[in-house]
Order: sequence, then C-alpha cells, then structure tokens
Amino acid sequence: MFIFSLLILVGCAAAGAQAVAEAAATSSVSSGASAQAGTVILPQKTNLGAQNTSPHLVVPSGPPAEVINRQALEKRAGKNACKLLLRSTPTGAQVWIDGAFVGDTPLLLLVPPGKYQIQMKGQRLEYAKQVVSLLPRETQEVALTLAVRYPLRVRVH
Repeated sequence: MFIFSLLILVGCAAAGAQAVAEAAATSSVSSGASAQAGTVILPQKTNLGAQNTSPHLVVPSGPPAEVINRQALEKRAGKNACKLLLRSTPTGAQVWIDGAFVGDTPLLLLVPPGKYQIQMKGQRLEYAKQVVSLLPRETQEVALTLAVRYPLRVRVH
C-alpha cells in the first residue's frame, strides 16, 4: 500500500510541474519572440525595407566569396603586385589567406607586398600552413604537403 501511495504522489507532483512549465512557456515572451501552442515565431529580417515572408534561407546573388576575396587582394596589389603560386599535395585543397577563403589549389594570386598566413585544408581533414613574406614584384611558389591532424584509426587494447 505504501508503494502505491508513493507512486500516486510522485505522479501528481510530476503532472503539476509539467502544468507549471507549460503555463510559463505559453506566457513568456523573450526578445521579441512569442510562444504559442509550442511554436516559437521569430520576427523576420527585413530586406531593404521589404518584409521577407519566406521561411527559407535567402542565397545572395553575385560572385562566390572566394572570387570576392581574390578580387579584394588584387585591388590592393597596385603597381608593385606580387605573384603567389600555391600548390598542394594532394591537389584540390582549399586555400585560406589571412583567414579568408580564396579558392582551391593549384592557384595563382596577385597580392600586395607583405606577410601572409597561408592555410590549406584537404578533403580528408589534411592540413598545412605557412607564413610567407613577399617583397615588391616578387614571384613565389608555395608547395605544401598536407598532413592529417587527427588519427584515421584508433586501436583499443
């Protein structure tokens, strides 16, 4: 009899806690979002004053990010532009210069003179990085062999 009474008390307490939680969820408003019947509706971002009513992500039109990043480097290059030829083993690695994605290897870039942090990332978590300093009108080839940062297999003994 004692166990049966205990189960009834625990069940009533859980039901009461659930009712309190549901009441709090339906009456709370947080940062402009309203909750109703378990659904959270967030305000839509406006696009040049027009209300975006689509529930889908909007893909920006125009060139890809790597093209924009390469063009920005070339614009800053000026008359003392340097040529930077980037290669990787294996080929096809993503190239990042100072944290900005600029394309896949092999890649020829026109950049202003200066110091650059070059990172290459392969398709299978391979990675390599190197710092390069370029003088005005210098041409430099950077060939990096990508290495795996994490073990491909783990043995448990």
